[in-house]
Amino acid sequence: MDRPSSTTRTVSPGLRFPETTPLVIPTDAPARGRARSALPLRREGPAKLTGTAEYADDLVFPGAWFGATVRSTEPHARFIGVELDDAFDWGRVVVVTADDIPGENVVSLIDSDQPVLVPVGGEIRHQAEPCVLLAAPDRATLHAAKRHVRLRTERLAPVFDPLDSDREFAHYTVESGEAAAAMAGADLVIEGTYRVGHQEQLYIENQAMIAVPREGGGVTVHGSLQCPYYIHKAMKRALAMGDELAVVVQAETGGGFGGKEEYPSVLALHASLLALKCRKPVRMIYDRHEDISATTKRHPAVVHYRSGVSTGGELIAQEVEVIMDGGAYATLTAVVLSRGVLHAGGPYRCPNVRITGRAMATNTPPNGAFRGFGAPQTEFAAEMQVNRIAEALDVSPLDLRRRWVYREGDTTPTGQVLRESVGGIEVLEAAAEASAFDRTHAQTRAIRDGRTDGARVATGIGLALAWHGAGFTGSGEVKLASIVGIELTDDGRIRVLTASTEMGQGTKTIFPQIAADALGVEYGEVEIAPQDTSIVPDSGPTVASRTAMVVGGLLIKAAERLRQRVEEATGRPFAESYREAGPMRIDEQFVPYPGEPFDDATYRGDAYPAFGWAACVAKVDVDLDTGEVTVRDCVAADDIGRVIHPILAEGQVEGGTLQAIGYATIEEMKLVDGRYLNDRLATYLIPTSLDAPRIRSILVEKPYSGVPHGAKGVGELPMDVGAPAVVAAIHDATGVWIHDLPATPERILATLTGGEMPPAPGVSLEAPAPHDPPIEDLPPGGDEMPFRAPTDPGEPR
Repeated sequence: MDRPSSTTRTVSPGLRFPETTPLVIPTDAPARGRARSALPLRREGPAKLTGTAEYADDLVFPGAWFGATVRSTEPHARFIGVELDDAFDWGRVVVVTADDIPGENVVSLIDSDQPVLVPVGGEIRHQAEPCVLLAAPDRATLHAAKRHVRLRTERLAPVFDPLDSDREFAHYTVESGEAAAAMAGADLVIEGTYRVGHQEQLYIENQAMIAVPREGGGVTVHGSLQCPYYIHKAMKRALAMGDELAVVVQAETGGGFGGKEEYPSVLALHASLLALKCRKPVRMIYDRHEDISATTKRHPAVVHYRSGVSTGGELIAQEVEVIMDGGAYATLTAVVLSRGVLHAGGPYRCPNVRITGRAMATNTPPNGAFRGFGAPQTEFAAEMQVNRIAEALDVSPLDLRRRWVYREGDTTPTGQVLRESVGGIEVLEAAAEASAFDRTHAQTRAIRDGRTDGARVATGIGLALAWHGAGFTGSGEVKLASIVGIELTDDGRIRVLTASTEMGQGTKTIFPQIAADALGVEYGEVEIAPQDTSIVPDSGPTVASRTAMVVGGLLIKAAERLRQRVEEATGRPFAESYREAGPMRIDEQFVPYPGEPFDDATYRGDAYPAFGWAACVAKVDVDLDTGEVTVRDCVAADDIGRVIHPILAEGQVEGGTLQAIGYATIEEMKLVDGRYLNDRLATYLIPTSLDAPRIRSILVEKPYSGVPHGAKGVGELPMDVGAPAVVAAIHDATGVWIHDLPATPERILATLTGGEMPPAPGVSLEAPAPHDPPIEDLPPGGDEMPFRAPTDPGEPR
């Protein structure tokens, strides 16, 4: 299959999309006289290709022990005590309980409600909750020791459905106009409840951490992680250490997708506690089963939505209620809910809006960060509403979006005026044009209307549009106060100093690229320092589509200041004089972007400095006998501001789109008694290369002037539109609406036939009832033994 190419388009303010021209040639097209792309190659690419890149499990620390976690096997219980089997030799094993924690027994994050280890007498709140830690010099001893530990517990009643929970993590309300009055006067009201389940990040490298004790009582952790300073803060608090004693170093990291944002703090603390007690390095490398069983997932959500439309087809009212399932502990749930609520209205003008959101606790493993961070859940519901309204009005879903989509000068429900970098109509038109949406939609509708009972496969096309705030929500960036440094070393090297991590998305490539451009030197002349908290400043977490825009913008400013200082000192161009000008270091700290400050109490003001915009058109085939969906083709158009590296950006769009297709069709965690059932690669399904459709990427540029390079975010944006586009295409093919994700064959067939619907996604089934009578009370013997062979009709079996 031919590899589809990306197209990058520059869109000037006020310029209509059809008048734009390509800026960059398709990335896979041959260029005369050029052996390879003029863009920088991946900085870490050769090491990964040749196998010399060192991931956490590749690191060697002589004398290291192996660590393990003893976890709860009940979703809710009182922890009565720990029993260590006296028949086992514990002389070569280190045991750590909550009593061994030198500082506070909390995983420091937002609400600090999660213990590092459940203390005796404390409350177990989910299956697989850590209670005891073990370390031994070899794996065999460690595994044997784990079998000889018993947790004594007293079971408590669990809560599995967030709608039944009375324990709230957070709530928010966004309101503008008079939504109730406008809804009462609407000529058409479309109402729906949409439910989405967990999604596993399934990064290619499991969670991994190695803790090495230091002289003087400190500890250094090396691991697979996204946010070094999250771990650093957690270590200081739980281990009662100062800045210098707690050191975090990122190893090569094989993917994250949000799953290595907050959870590595838990693993780092566990490894550190063991290392400090046995005074040896301790390796804690999860296998896939433990990784899926115990770590965070995308938040399930229930979204109840009402949309009011006038006779003229204008959107006049929205009433939205969002309930998210945070799992057992708060983790990042409050900010996931916040982003979900702020995006729940979709990228559409509406004068009367009321959006409420609540995050509730359940006795399931905690949920946390995942690409999109709350927006995919609520924007799925928003796009479902738009498509259903288009059907009710008998208008094109494309034309309806053309009428409603935000333009420059429009105001959002928080009162934010969209002053610039508003690319909604541009991405919409780009995706529609490239997919021939109107023509194909008319054809598939005609085919559906004329389909006979003998048809076996139905084809459909679907469209979705989304927006995604770039950077931290509200005042988040101000509170972070990120710092980026750039230095000239005493031996004449240029080095970038930032805590932003590389997980495969390209940080180590684009940072030297933009720094070299600002300094006027070659790409290869700029190094990037290791992400080591003893070396680099806190430039904030590698999340929220903020790396290129926020941290990259600070890096450019620091580089420009360094260049100015060197040229003033030497009287010569920087490229000619920097090698003799060092040592010298410039740090640049974040200052607020222009705009209306966001009020966290009232949820009014500029929620984000800028928004990215995305449109997706998906074509699917639905097997009418089995309900199986095959996604054939996707067109993804994304406005990401100024494109720094088109090839890497295209990779982000393609990867995010495929991940969204999995979210739409096959990725679902099944739970019984609060425990994940499909906790293996063999049972948790994601799209493979054989499932991947043709994906055509279009990169639209509407630069943001608040940063020197005009870039916005790209990593999360494609995740917001893939699922609703696929579900709209399923409807176009079959005529039925699927309100729950994923749209599995079972849900599609139940909707088509009126059969029993599968259990709601994201909700655990109760534990099966015990045998009655218990197996030990059954009498000897049993049923008559059957003859193990087929028999002729009429013969006794």
